[in-house]
Amino acid sequence: MPRTALRRLSGALLLPTAAVAAPLAGIAGFVGLAAVTAAVPVLAVIGLLVVAGVGVLLGFPAFGLLGVRRKRGAALLLGAGLAAAVAAVASTTVFRPGPVPAPVAPPAGVRFWHLPTGSRIAYVHAPATGKRKPTPVVFLHGGPGTPGEGVPVGGAALAADGFDVYAYDQLGAGRSTRLSDVTGYTVARHVADLDAIRSAIGADKMILVGQSWGGSLAAQYLAAHPDHVAKVAFTSPGALWLPALPDGDGDPWTRLTPSQKKRYDELTSSPRFLAAALLLDVNPNAAHALLGDREADARFHELGLAAKDASSCPGAPPRTPHGNRQGFYVNQITSRDFRDVPDPRPALRRLHVPALIMRGECDYVKWAATRDYRQTLPGSTLVFVKGAGHAIAGDQPAAYTALLRAFLLGHRLPLPAYTSPAEPH
Repeated sequence: MPRTALRRLSGALLLPTAAVAAPLAGIAGFVGLAAVTAAVPVLAVIGLLVVAGVGVLLGFPAFGLLGVRRKRGAALLLGAGLAAAVAAVASTTVFRPGPVPAPVAPPAGVRFWHLPTGSRIAYVHAPATGKRKPTPVVFLHGGPGTPGEGVPVGGAALAADGFDVYAYDQLGAGRSTRLSDVTGYTVARHVADLDAIRSAIGADKMILVGQSWGGSLAAQYLAAHPDHVAKVAFTSPGALWLPALPDGDGDPWTRLTPSQKKRYDELTSSPRFLAAALLLDVNPNAAHALLGDREADARFHELGLAAKDASSCPGAPPRTPHGNRQGFYVNQITSRDFRDVPDPRPALRRLHVPALIMRGECDYVKWAATRDYRQTLPGSTLVFVKGAGHAIAGDQPAAYTALLRAFLLGHRLPLPAYTSPAEPH
């Protein structure tokens, strides 16, 4: 092949290379600069400058090989054109806000604590009736960031038994405070909020009922403030200490049906959501600046609705969803922080606080995670609930309520203790 033809072929190949490399370099610049600033406009401008710069750098030799006389001007036009194209695409994808639901007024009965930690916490209260017990019951929802709505299953029965019952939306979830600095969503902050709640309700001791992540939080609180816990019920608890489970404590997303998986992919594959996910790994506050709380929470809530029945036993009736929004950033950041907390098990092994551990027949949480609670907490009792998945209260409400009442009232449990080291079936 003649040298001139070879040069032109090389130049022709270099142009599409520039068209691919420049946007990729712009993305790298956009994400990489997030390590030093959360200002999205600055990230966008720098990203476009990188696109233009790479276009010019690759365009100059390409046009030279092609024999273009004004190769410098052509390279500048190429860089500007690539930057304009990327800007046009980004403005309709990454920087185009998604749907945000209109704010909804809280239902009757929702109140707020203004805690000294700085958190404004939404809660509901079922006051004791009859002969009042001295120790209140506080329900801790799962997630992190997945609140309930209203008084939880079993709460009304416990109130009728004389217990003051409280359930609250944890920081960053439901109707409670969203932080402007999302790195503040830590396990320690959740523990501090819970202790401030104890003070707000005037309790020296509390009875904690923790569902899923709420069980992990209850264990963290128990390790930090053992003198303030009278009893604790762990319902399908998440990991006691996550580093003890190198492969995690279980994944509900692996149970999605094809239609649920399709919806999951739709919700997580948009360029805007993917950009926020990239930024989340570099600078969570940059992700937060791009994808604000209301939009992120709405998307996360939709994800929860897509998978709401995946954690039940096969053939279980679908659950009725509620509208109390989940919290995206508290979920992501608290989950990461939970991987780095000190091991609470040495402290818990020295305690003798009565503990009930409930595990459902179809729970996706790994058996090793549940077993760790029974092995760590002296004198704890584990029960196995047939016909229930991860949400025992939703799948078997009568059995769940009966177990809670018997445990808190000091009666004989309606189900036998499970003592085998082998996973129940």
